[in-house]
Amino acid sequence: MDIQRPSNARAKKIRRIAYGLVALILIAGVTVGLSRLRPAAPTVDAATIWPDTVKRGPMLREVRGLGTLVPEDIRWIPAQTDSRVDRWVLRPGAVVRPDSIIMELSDPTLQRETLDAEFQLKGAEADYANLRVQVDSDLMNQKALEAGVRSDYEQSKIQHDVDEKLYKEGLAADVTEKLSRVRVQQLAIRVQLEGERTKITADSAKARLAAQQAKIDEQKALYQLKKSQLDALHVRAGINGVLQLVPVEVGQHVTPGTNLARVADPKKLKAEIKIAETQAKDVAIGQKATVDTRNGVVEGHVSRIDPSVVNGTVTVDVAIDNPLPQGARADLSVDGTITLENLKDVMYVGRPVHGQADSTIGLFKIINDGSEAVRVNVKLGRSSVTTMEVLSGLQVGDKVILSDMSQVDNFDRIRLK
Repeated sequence: MDIQRPSNARAKKIRRIAYGLVALILIAGVTVGLSRLRPAAPTVDAATIWPDTVKRGPMLREVRGLGTLVPEDIRWIPAQTDSRVDRWVLRPGAVVRPDSIIMELSDPTLQRETLDAEFQLKGAEADYANLRVQVDSDLMNQKALEAGVRSDYEQSKIQHDVDEKLYKEGLAADVTEKLSRVRVQQLAIRVQLEGERTKITADSAKARLAAQQAKIDEQKALYQLKKSQLDALHVRAGINGVLQLVPVEVGQHVTPGTNLARVADPKKLKAEIKIAETQAKDVAIGQKATVDTRNGVVEGHVSRIDPSVVNGTVTVDVAIDNPLPQGARADLSVDGTITLENLKDVMYVGRPVHGQADSTIGLFKIINDGSEAVRVNVKLGRSSVTTMEVLSGLQVGDKVILSDMSQVDNFDRIRLK
């Protein structure tokens, strides 16, 4: 006979519920734990990074820029009149002297005006010569008249002396003595008047001659101007140097002021360096500089700073102090480095890729004998071409990564292999 067993379905149900709760708690705990775990540190090849060590000591502050060599003495030769280019005598690259003719122009109108000015000058000179003869003749006539009156005056004085003596001796009438005295007085007045007239005639002659001379000077200046313009049709270099550019063609019509040629002295060159506007604030005239021509490095100094900013750069002129190497010529591309100051005792490191002066950036500091690197905030100070001052965040001897680490921006720790 079968014996009925007690039912355990309820106990099984309770056990299943308990197991489910335990599993649920375990899953939740694992999930929370995993969510709080940091992502695994990425691995970076140590051969691809650029490390440097923080140092303390003197730091040379410099700024660098690209530029070109340009002549210090450049002469643009403009056209002086409306003319036409007849022919080129010299081509760009030719060595020239001040009297070297570069090209020849033509202007028939100017030739005619020059000839007219020459004839007008000759006419004014002839009028001056004729006037001089006329005024000299007038002056001589006046002097002769004055001399005649003076002669009469002297004779009348002698006659009056005789009449006066005879009158006193009772040998002549009173009226005779009085008449001779009146004649002397009248002739004395005429002598004075004729003397003043002679002086006026001489002054008038000078004034008339001066007026005519002014006309001659005017015509001479006009003739010299036309002659110089005519001579300028033979375009000359004006200085010793090299013909660099001839921007006009044969047969071309040119107006006054049109640039016909450019001549420069290749022996006197300077460097025009483009410095970033953010770095140019500390550049001053007189600072030492070096210019790399890629065929040698020469010393120089800052001679001029452009007051304006163009395309984010400031143009700085560097005067060359040493002889330039062979091959240096105008428009040659160069590198310029300007020394700003020499800091005596500062903590510094190589310039990070994205490092800017007076800023705070994140750098990876190498730890654990070079196997790992952690991100630290570093406050930077003054900057140079290849180094930057470290104000805080690092110590002397720390090794940091200076290369671009933007690919691991989301990580604070990396592994190096």
